[in-house]
Amino acid sequence: MQNRFLSALLLTAVCLSGCTKSGTKQAVSPRATPKLGIRPYGDETVKIDTSKMPEAEKKAFAYIDQHIDEHVENLQKWIQQPSISNSGEGIPESAEMVKGFFDKLGCQQTRIFDVGVTKWGQNGNPVVYASCNEGAPKTLLIYWMYDTMPVTQPDLWVAPPFEGRLVDGQTAGIDPGYKKVLIGRGATNSKGPEMTQLNAFMAIKAANGKLPVNLIIVAEGDEERMSMGLNKFVTTHPELLKPATAMLMFGGQNGARPASVMGASEGLMYIELTTTGTAWGRGPTVSDIHGIFKRSVDSPAWRHILMLASLIKADGNTPAIAGFNDNIKPITPEADERMKKAAAKTDLKKMADSVGVARFISDDPYTVLKMSSFGTAFNIDGIWGGNMYAGGSGAILPNKITSKHSIRYIPDMNSEDLLKKIRAHLDKHGFKDVQVKLIGDQPWSTMDFDTDVAHSVEQMFDKFGIPWNPPLSKTNTMDAMDTEGAGAWPGYLFTNGKQGDPGTVPLGLQIAGGSAGYGGRAHAANEYWVIEGSGKVYGMAGAEKSIVDELYNYAAMQSAPGTPTALLK
Repeated sequence: MQNRFLSALLLTAVCLSGCTKSGTKQAVSPRATPKLGIRPYGDETVKIDTSKMPEAEKKAFAYIDQHIDEHVENLQKWIQQPSISNSGEGIPESAEMVKGFFDKLGCQQTRIFDVGVTKWGQNGNPVVYASCNEGAPKTLLIYWMYDTMPVTQPDLWVAPPFEGRLVDGQTAGIDPGYKKVLIGRGATNSKGPEMTQLNAFMAIKAANGKLPVNLIIVAEGDEERMSMGLNKFVTTHPELLKPATAMLMFGGQNGARPASVMGASEGLMYIELTTTGTAWGRGPTVSDIHGIFKRSVDSPAWRHILMLASLIKADGNTPAIAGFNDNIKPITPEADERMKKAAAKTDLKKMADSVGVARFISDDPYTVLKMSSFGTAFNIDGIWGGNMYAGGSGAILPNKITSKHSIRYIPDMNSEDLLKKIRAHLDKHGFKDVQVKLIGDQPWSTMDFDTDVAHSVEQMFDKFGIPWNPPLSKTNTMDAMDTEGAGAWPGYLFTNGKQGDPGTVPLGLQIAGGSAGYGGRAHAANEYWVIEGSGKVYGMAGAEKSIVDELYNYAAMQSAPGTPTALLK
């Protein structure tokens, strides 16, 4: 009797999971994934003028609205895969994941290239390549980076950096106007803008069967390591990229500021400075020693600090290296005048909040804009040696101290000249023993704005109601550069404008970037990408539509040459 009762009880429990009237267990449908409930238009006040758009473009727009939850989930899944180039964490897995994206897009050729040892002696991370032939007369080269920076202060994040959680802007300390932003490492730099592109490509194909242009996509895993692997790939396999007629960069809006067509790049070199007791001939010469000996032994660590202090003036911002700012190309009167006009409309408090700083070096908007667009920098990115355990003790007198430095330079400066001047400064001030090591270099590059791909971005800005600044000059200018613009990227490998490395032959491509959408806090805690827009800033759905529009704009233009027949040979 008791056994029967238990059996009946067990059957009842099992049948709660789904039984027929006879008590037979039936198949249970898997639980549907709950919808994110993303509002495609959020709280946007700006609207897209679709009156002159082709029906194929409108169909892609409708598809984006209907599938925006799925598109946001695509970004969440990518954020959940770490891809930290400096440590190597997740890099092989990420390369495979990115290749899978391109396979799903339907590209006929997808391949992961092991680039091996690079120009500066380090092993490069894999480059992912794809070629997608849509039978179109034009071919766009799409540049991606799949690597991100490490997470240095996880306790400062409002959500785990590799979760991809959706939070409101106020919770994230960004802007209460944004009801949904995605928090995660790589959200804005650069998985958010890139997944926006991929979702747009997928939407066009789902709605219309094919893209209006062919695509060549190259995704590097070393952007945060000076693009050393991409340098090796492009210089070794230029034939894979030459079929492209232009390059479209990923991008986004500048928040409340007018947009601009991107494409130029500042110069960026990265060095390490190392002080050792061995090279100095004082202090510990074999290894770190017990800190008790500081009473009678010299310290390489203090020597390193004194050396660093000699490199910068008392303001902590101006390099004290003789001739450091020589060769800078003067700012044109037109650029200066436009900066003054822009300064009158600039809210430094909002800019500072977006970056995550208390204030800028100057409280004058004009000065800040000038620094951001045409300034140079000698930064300390990190310093280490000895006892590195936070909160712990342990007496150590370090034998070796190393500091990392990023140096940003502009036309007509060059890294070879700067490296010589740094060496001469150290020698002159008694630091001949300090080692200077070049980790990598990205020369500056400029771009031509009077091109089909640049005009396709400008047309999108107009149709989407996004205010934008026209370039001061149509050719060879860095006018598009600012702190929320292109900054430093390996444009010198692709551009048709001037570039700062006479030893590099660029591919000569038209380059332009810019889109709807917005994000911030790159390299910082609570990096974010706006999912639901607000005011004149589009959310992810609007950002995807801007990419769709740029492709159709570019495809409709007449002046670009046809795609070489070698595209997929």
